[in-house]
Amino acid sequence: MSELHSLLTFPERPISKSYYVPKLQHFLECGIPATYTLEQVAAFEREEDDKCNPTLEVCSDDDKTSNTTPLHVLARSLPLDINDEELQVVLEMMNILFEYGAGWNFIDYEDKTVGDLLLERNQDRESPLYRCLVEAGISAELLLRKLNGGDVEFLDTDESEEANPEQTTKLPFDSEEQEPVADNDATAANQKVYLQTKLEYKDDALITKDNKDGVMMDWETKIMEIASKTLFPDPKATGSATILNIGFGMGIIDTFIQAQKPYRHYICEAHPDVLEKMKEDGWYEKNNVVILEGRWQDTLNKLLDEGEVFFDGIYYDTFSEHYQDMLDLYDVIVGLIKPEGVFSFFNGLGADRSLCYDVYKNIVEIDVGNYGMKCDYTTYSLDEQLPDWNDVKRSYFNCNYYYHPHITFV
Repeated sequence: MSELHSLLTFPERPISKSYYVPKLQHFLECGIPATYTLEQVAAFEREEDDKCNPTLEVCSDDDKTSNTTPLHVLARSLPLDINDEELQVVLEMMNILFEYGAGWNFIDYEDKTVGDLLLERNQDRESPLYRCLVEAGISAELLLRKLNGGDVEFLDTDESEEANPEQTTKLPFDSEEQEPVADNDATAANQKVYLQTKLEYKDDALITKDNKDGVMMDWETKIMEIASKTLFPDPKATGSATILNIGFGMGIIDTFIQAQKPYRHYICEAHPDVLEKMKEDGWYEKNNVVILEGRWQDTLNKLLDEGEVFFDGIYYDTFSEHYQDMLDLYDVIVGLIKPEGVFSFFNGLGADRSLCYDVYKNIVEIDVGNYGMKCDYTTYSLDEQLPDWNDVKRSYFNCNYYYHPHITFV
């Protein structure tokens, strides 16, 4: 452990500004990176030992993928009995580390983010330290977007050892620019591949037949029921409402929408296996249902050009799309939704990590604000709803709470 890491274990109490801040600034000004990890320290010490003892067996650490940063050490060492004055000193130290380039979403040797560690040390999501971390994440992601010329690009967990915040629908994916994609992940990362992939309906899930990617699962039923109710701006006038759902999947939310007997119920779906299932189940014969066959990028733009249909509620829940697709969707939604209409979506943005989930909760608010809209969230507990994920390739939602988005014009 370096002197920088040792300092961040808070060996001296109380945690005073006069003792800790100058020392921290000294180490950083001397060139120690704010991202200097314990793993890098260990690798350096091993190299020194090898030089002094060339006959020693070399220990390979190639399999080590963690990045235990100074921020991890700070968060893990935070005293449980910290007082308000000490808390302000730690907050200043965190800000200094961020000023020197500390990363917000690295994963440590226990597979934890700094956010996970802060929560373990009794710092809730509204605490100054956790809010500081979230704000750093927001700033970093927006800056990354700016540097990419406005395009959204996210780091891949497997390559960067950072938590991946991009999870627009069901699975974390790479940036759209990072093709070609490995065959094993192609259905989740590439919509063209997904639309050519065979799907399988099981009792409790819709999955890709070969890879077992979870396209939709019945644990989402409660979420869909809640969402379906918010799509009707006037609960007393559901019979006159026109609703659009983008992505049929298992038809869970569409079944709830139908129960409220809307005037018109549009369903946009592109996958041929899902469309065939919809035909088998009689969705094409329902008098108030209009099926838009194809990708929303094609079918909705046609509606927009015609300018004859406007929606009271729009819901979005697709598979193998990226956050950039969602930003593109906003361009279409503002032209199709009524002034008092409601937009919502299955909110799995960053839900593989609670810190990323909290960061993207805020980023969505910023993005819809650029369209003159506001996003209000309702938080629901998922403690008894999440599955064990045994029958799917990987989990796509690891938080025990859900932020339901309710988006309207300001």
